[in-house]
Amino acid sequence: MIIFEHVSFTYGSSPVIGDVSFQVNKGDFAAVIGENGAGKSTLSKLCNGLLKPSAGRVTVNGNDTRTTRTSSLAKLIGFLFQNPDRQICQNTIRGEIMFGLECVLDDVDLRQERCEDMIRQFGLDGNADPFTLSRGDRQRVTLASVLACRPEVLILDEPTTGLDYSECTHIMKLIRELNENGTTIIMVTHDMELVQDYAKRVLVVSGGKLLGDGDTAAMMTHLDMLAAASVAPAQIPALALRLGEHFKNIFTVTQMVERIESRCKR
Repeated sequence: MIIFEHVSFTYGSSPVIGDVSFQVNKGDFAAVIGENGAGKSTLSKLCNGLLKPSAGRVTVNGNDTRTTRTSSLAKLIGFLFQNPDRQICQNTIRGEIMFGLECVLDDVDLRQERCEDMIRQFGLDGNADPFTLSRGDRQRVTLASVLACRPEVLILDEPTTGLDYSECTHIMKLIRELNENGTTIIMVTHDMELVQDYAKRVLVVSGGKLLGDGDTAAMMTHLDMLAAASVAPAQIPALALRLGEHFKNIFTVTQMVERIESRCKR
């Protein structure tokens, strides 16, 4: 679906991404992790043509992002910015959600239906001015506007920043349901608990290079690689690794409790 072939990108004379190759398939839920400045956000913007490769090639469903209009790619790929204030451009929540829908849907009734559905799902006041809301609520508004368009691919740059636990759980539940129904998810995040709980696949980025790419459970055991990218595994797999051989392949609280109970019975 999205293919990177020896992709490099520079800001001016400064290299940000260097010779990166990977493929995201339909239905993937991939997390992109790494230290600040690793190139994660740049990588995500290369996926939908917001940035063009300095070298190499990025294709989306066979379309080269250098020659395909970004507006055309936007019909396939929804993008949630890390900072909601860089995305909101309307004076009401309803207007903000409708803005994106008007770009992708001709059916007026369907646009209205999807808009009201998002307002209801997120518990929003459609007439409210989004700029008067808290940062977390503004993040919810931008996510609602992206989800309303029902893209085939959803790119999330730190989607839970500014959200409390309840809001985070609600939003991630929606994202998981989208993925289970076929939407491809690419999530840039520093939150390794989110990665552990939701992502099926992890791409580790450091210094503009792709250090590793694999199944989430497997990647959580590559401590040297994670350390090279200045990240640590989620708490439960980290604890399991410290506990040694008898706690191999433990990644959730439930698994940890079951393993401890089984050891205590011996």
